[in-house]
Amino acid sequence: MSSSAPQVLFLREGDDVAVACRPLSAGSVVAVNGSEVQLRTDVPAGHKIALHLVREGDPVRKYGQIIGFATRSIEPGDHVHVQNMAVKPLQLDYEYSTAVPEVQYVPEAERRTFQGFKRPDGRVGTRNYLAVVSTVNCSASVSRFIAERFRGDALKEFPNVDGVIAVKHMTGCGMNINGEDLRMLERTLAGYARHANVAGYIVVGLGCEVNQAVSMVQHTNLISLGTPSRVPTVVSIQEEGGVTKAVERGIKEIAALLPYANGFTRSTQPASELFVATNCGGSDGNSGVTANPAVGWMTDEMVRHGGTSVLAETSETYGAEHLLTRRAVSREVGEKLVALMRWWEKYTSMHGAEIDNNPSPGNKAGGLTTIYEKSLGALAKGGTSPLVDVLQFAEPIRKRGFLFMDTPGHDPVSITGLVAGGCNVVVFTTGRGSVFGCKPAPSIKVATNTRLFEHMNDDMDINAGVILEGASVPDVGRVLFEKILSVASGERTKSELSGIGDEEFVPWMTGAVL
Repeated sequence: MSSSAPQVLFLREGDDVAVACRPLSAGSVVAVNGSEVQLRTDVPAGHKIALHLVREGDPVRKYGQIIGFATRSIEPGDHVHVQNMAVKPLQLDYEYSTAVPEVQYVPEAERRTFQGFKRPDGRVGTRNYLAVVSTVNCSASVSRFIAERFRGDALKEFPNVDGVIAVKHMTGCGMNINGEDLRMLERTLAGYARHANVAGYIVVGLGCEVNQAVSMVQHTNLISLGTPSRVPTVVSIQEEGGVTKAVERGIKEIAALLPYANGFTRSTQPASELFVATNCGGSDGNSGVTANPAVGWMTDEMVRHGGTSVLAETSETYGAEHLLTRRAVSREVGEKLVALMRWWEKYTSMHGAEIDNNPSPGNKAGGLTTIYEKSLGALAKGGTSPLVDVLQFAEPIRKRGFLFMDTPGHDPVSITGLVAGGCNVVVFTTGRGSVFGCKPAPSIKVATNTRLFEHMNDDMDINAGVILEGASVPDVGRVLFEKILSVASGERTKSELSGIGDEEFVPWMTGAVL
């Protein structure tokens, strides 16, 4: 870190705290907003320093918003964290569509492009996979065995095919056959099967499961673009006569799809065909200061080019949703978001939990104290563009622009929903060091601080920590935007180079296991 870099960051006028850019020792004097504050304790990087007296019970503000309430008197120079701040219910002021910004769209002739795979139905992929979609956990191993036969030199005659993935999971049976859980699983699996990054697929089941392949195909209008009849190929272990025969049948069917998939080549496509999933995992106190605001700049730029950026993790937007309702293009869109928050309150209480069980221990070690603080920082990924739609988990994306999807904060589940909805690139911010990868959508990792970027350089794609050293948020946002175009055109991300992404498909199961 440059010796000229600031010791702390003061984010908004009226804030009660500043954020330490580096570890600071007790007794140190830091300059903040035209005055000096002497630290009463050591303060780790990414953690908060009190700028003035906050009395017990009073709100504590960061980002210009309430992030918690003092549980005891906080003196200037104190380390503000779990020992002196906690949550209480907020009385949020929900305004609907009162601050919808106008997008300054880039003229179509000047919009950026990338090299993508255009499908027969007009969608554009950033990768070119074949998929083996498992209906139930009982067919997961068979699906994996089929996909594994196409590793190494097995695809050398098909250079345009990125690989064969097994879309396997831990559920598919023991479910309410008429319940929302099953409908959501069907929607999620169908979203991966018809994904723009997937040229063709087969479905593999056991035969007696609740999630019957035929019903899934009917309920989701799932068709196959890789077969002349457009009817998806279904391999049933029980009908085939066991594991060995089912594997051999599956291998035969995938082999028959390879020439079709290999026929797709990259061509110049508009950035409007990019659907970017945004997510944060292993967050720290710098996430809402560096990486997430840079993603927000990218979101606005992607929207200006006619593309789409999707914010998710509903449980990590809680307490900040009032800032999104003002940007909703209609009251209906804003009310859909608020309804999600009320559902999440009931959902967590039903299981004896509270939404503020999040932040995780790692988040707290990195400087995040409450869910309000975490949510406000996570919300920065959404930039400043109008909120045009609110989607259910894995619901197909039908509008372009800035969207929100209902997902849990758990990273694999959240991104599974986003990719199932149609996102063909993932942007993932981390301050503690998440190594998340995802097939079939490439995952770009953005480090919130330089120490992490250097320490885990084999896993991080972009260093947003330079913002703590004097770079601007737009500087890093531009780097990210260019990286997305490059990755969408075929550049491999660090997670792809490491071979990560085969185990991260995790459908969201909200109901009872029967």
